[in-house]
Amino acid sequence: LQLLASGPQTRRDLAAATGASQATLGRILEDFAERSWVSRDGGAYVATATGELVADGIEELVSVLETETKLRDVVAYLPAAELGFDLRRLADATVTMPSRTRPSAPLQRVLDAMASARTLRAFSHTLNEQSLATARETVAAGDQTFEAVLSTDAIEALADDDGLWADLRALAASDDAEIRVRREEVPLAVTVADGTVYLLVRDDGGILRASLHTDDPTVREWAEGAFSGYWDSANPFDPTAFRE
Repeated sequence: LQLLASGPQTRRDLAAATGASQATLGRILEDFAERSWVSRDGGAYVATATGELVADGIEELVSVLETETKLRDVVAYLPAAELGFDLRRLADATVTMPSRTRPSAPLQRVLDAMASARTLRAFSHTLNEQSLATARETVAAGDQTFEAVLSTDAIEALADDDGLWADLRALAASDDAEIRVRREEVPLAVTVADGTVYLLVRDDGGILRASLHTDDPTVREWAEGAFSGYWDSANPFDPTAFRE
């Protein structure tokens, strides 16, 4: 039906495109004709106005089902209420999940993006050791500008470890980095690396379940807007407020 909606097609055209037998095509075309979805146009078939309508609906449904299949294993962990875009915008997203051989694959995907990005913006309720080290090294090398909004809990967790605290202070002291702290909760872990949006998905126990990344412009617009909102409501990072 989608082929017929794109223009007149002979049965030979349809057979070549679909691989269906002539007998099968005959039954389908007869059924479509009874529904007034197709009509004859000389030796070819073409979709009617209602046929085109159905074809469009089927195409959208197939796209929705493909997106649902992609997100099925992570949807239970997605903070859907915090995502300011239709989940259909994730149709082209890449979902990376841990495996037995690569349990850290979701995080590594984000770390690789961080290491190669020229500009990095993030807002998160946590900053793990690997992400902190990657940001510090890349910024120190003069290869990146780094801006982040972190929750108070994230800063306090880093303050409890002497090594991580030293790394955080060194990063914040760089001319190419700026960190702000938000007292209210930051319910998401989002990184925007050179315009690509990375979302880390965790379960209620804090276990990393997947990472998703996409170049979708609507998702990028949402992420940039969310970052700006968190940034404006946060305060500059002051180490003395957390640790003497």
